Amino acid sequence: MRIRTAGVVAVLGLALAASGCGDNSKDEPAAKESPKAASGKLVIWADDKRAAALKPFGEKFGQENGVTVEVQAVSKDLQTNFVTASQQGSGPDVVVGAHDWIGNLVQNGAIDPVQLAAEQKSGFNETAVKAVTFNGQLYGVPYATENIALIRNTELAPEAPKTIEDLVATGKKLKAEKKASEILCLQSGQNGDAYHIYPLYTSGGGYLFGTAANGDYDPKDLGVGKPESIAAFQKIAKLGEKGEGALKRSITGENSIATFTGKKCAFLVSGPWAIADAKKANISYDISPVPGFAGGKEAQPFVGVQAFYVAAKGQNKALAQEFVANYVTKPELAVALYQAEPRPPALTAAFDQVKGTDPDLGKFQEAGKNGHVLPAIPAMAAIWDPFGKAEAAVIGGADPATTITSAGKTIAGQIK
Repeated sequence: MRIRTAGVVAVLGLALAASGCGDNSKDEPAAKESPKAASGKLVIWADDKRAAALKPFGEKFGQENGVTVEVQAVSKDLQTNFVTASQQGSGPDVVVGAHDWIGNLVQNGAIDPVQLAAEQKSGFNETAVKAVTFNGQLYGVPYATENIALIRNTELAPEAPKTIEDLVATGKKLKAEKKASEILCLQSGQNGDAYHIYPLYTSGGGYLFGTAANGDYDPKDLGVGKPESIAAFQKIAKLGEKGEGALKRSITGENSIATFTGKKCAFLVSGPWAIADAKKANISYDISPVPGFAGGKEAQPFVGVQAFYVAAKGQNKALAQEFVANYVTKPELAVALYQAEPRPPALTAAFDQVKGTDPDLGKFQEAGKNGHVLPAIPAMAAIWDPFGKAEAAVIGGADPATTITSAGKTIAGQIK
């Protein structure tokens, strides 16, 4: 499940170190080198699930190019470990991770732009390409998209609620009838969760960053602390512990899905990663967009993208470029990654292959079609912790105006 933190933190130790013996001393652009002329090995870092899915494809790629490919699983703090290893010269050639890492990775000189032809770009979901584009350059090859939606137990709630007020009314009725113990499973915890509350924040009129003339997020236009954000949190406060009781700090990233699959609440706000647990629990479910406030703006979730990156200090950069540009772009690999963890493939051909057997994909995509690309700018790292803590405080009963104004000042100070 997606749990957001305050960004990259200090590393106490590096769990993995990988090295290659390819020659990277040439100044010639990687795209012009012959990948088969490269020696040594190609090292790929990914999390556990993706690493398992990638291994057979890595072996095949290695056989075709006459090199050894090592796919290594990094189970914790992948981004942090990658940045540290890159600075030490002991990192991989390719790393797999979320698109909102890009600003931090570019700032740390950890990744190179990738080279895709216009025809290749056109084969991907347009939002996915936008997400991996930073400062006008393509920095990753996307393979999957993700966003949250409302997952509903259809035995308890046959109809999708049109507004959050409708949802609360249904949830309270189920509680009164002792058919559920919670109105809504939307994770917050004691430190909040900006990622999961964001659809309600946008419906209430709030925003994080404005946009520049070219459409990029503008860190100078911070929305947190402005009147729109205060108005949004005043609405959120009414759903909190001293209001309707729909939003609670006791619902966390560790228990939100389990509470739903245990049939203790009819509504779960989560992503594709929750579906396996729902199926395992034999929950009859449906997926629809997160509903917004009555009379408010549309509830817009973050849209995230998972992608492959070429390490700027990798030992086999030419081979890494070949792998991400001409191998990751194949439908077979995208489908295998989907099967490892079902998220809508970013490659249109792969999405078309699997959508017929998985109706959930289209429903998640529909729920995120008007979502906001999760900001990948470095300033986003300043948002998570203060925003989340402000959210949790407001849910607990703190004054929205005072709390959000203070959070805005903290975030602005960190961005400067």
